[in-house]
Amino acid sequence: MKVSIFLLAGAAALAPPALAADARDMHQKAMPAMDMPDSHTNMHGVLGRYSISREASGTSWQPESTPMAGIMGRYGDWTTMLHGYVYQVYDHQGGPRGADRNFAESMFMGMAQRPLGEGTLGLRAMVSLDPLMGKSGYPLLLQTGETADGEHPLIDRQHPHDLLMELSATYSRPFSDDSSGFVYAGLPGEPALGPPTFMHRASGMDSPEAPITHHWLDATHITFGVVTLGYIAGDFKFEASAFNGREPDPFRWNIDTPRLDSSSARVTWNPTAKWSAQISYGYLHSPEALEPDVGQHRTTASVTYNRPFGGNNNWATTVAWGRNDYSTGITSDGWLAESEVVLDRQHTLFTRLEQVEAPELFGHHGPLAGRIFDVRKLSVGYIYDIPVYEHLKFGAGGLVSVYDLPDAIQPAYGGNPHSYMLFVRFMIE
Repeated sequence: MKVSIFLLAGAAALAPPALAADARDMHQKAMPAMDMPDSHTNMHGVLGRYSISREASGTSWQPESTPMAGIMGRYGDWTTMLHGYVYQVYDHQGGPRGADRNFAESMFMGMAQRPLGEGTLGLRAMVSLDPLMGKSGYPLLLQTGETADGEHPLIDRQHPHDLLMELSATYSRPFSDDSSGFVYAGLPGEPALGPPTFMHRASGMDSPEAPITHHWLDATHITFGVVTLGYIAGDFKFEASAFNGREPDPFRWNIDTPRLDSSSARVTWNPTAKWSAQISYGYLHSPEALEPDVGQHRTTASVTYNRPFGGNNNWATTVAWGRNDYSTGITSDGWLAESEVVLDRQHTLFTRLEQVEAPELFGHHGPLAGRIFDVRKLSVGYIYDIPVYEHLKFGAGGLVSVYDLPDAIQPAYGGNPHSYMLFVRFMIE
């Protein structure tokens, strides 16, 4: 209960006024955001006959009221969308285990769909220039997961994404006005496991830092080999995936060998246009290259709320939980609450509050190796954007992070470490 109050208090900190009106529409359908361009509103989803604004990363759902950013186009039977961003970041992670680093991170995504037979064909490609960071990525206190060079684990650092983040195809076929079936395949792609990945969640997508809960919630968003089958019935989506459980290898420019050795299932419910909830379970076969004999069971649950208000304003919040059960007998939980308010498409305020039971902060050697430590992190940030061209905006901002650490690890991290990032970005919207 203490953890739940702690997380929900952070999400509520950015809530706009006058939320009592939500009680009146909890049981009725709402239209997408009124300021959404007609091309977005009229474009139906790839997976079903609803607004495309309901679809997020992979085959995941978000609230249908979520604003969409991107350049829309139409070429014959094809409808297209292009979206992307580039951040230049100065990163200072404090304390004895921290470091400083200048780095750039980026993502560019292209989508296209067209009618095919009685259904819809969808194609998506997503690329990143993150490999230019180098294999060790950027400093990020308390982050764990994957390996930099195939020999050493990344600890207190965030790995770079692969050049190819997604190359996928989807085909869906309606069975009635509110039901459909679909098949999704990607190399790489994203299986039906967890909430929408952090860079596609409206509640946290404007923060340049990855969540420390990434490997409890959405780390499978780049999977080299995935096939998903799904069925949509009104407000519910049921889906199951076979996929490659291994994390991407340290060679970020290549395509890893595909395999289908792991599985997952997810149920998502969108009761109104402002809400989306999911629960999912997956078995990951040998996810870490440095521990090839260790498997992992992952369970996640999340709720996302999105509220457009006052014209060009929007408020989005996600609360999520993930549990990793390792075949070694270790079980650890991660909690996340993040919230973001965008005012007049120029001012963005965001916060993220996390708690993780971290088993890998001290590797496999030394007196603290293998112990689980309950750590907490709070980040708060702001961005100011100005338009520079019709679909291009420039922004500048920063964030500050503070930590709550157990006494046993304070000698390693410092008694009161803090971190900050200063950044500029260009974004296509």
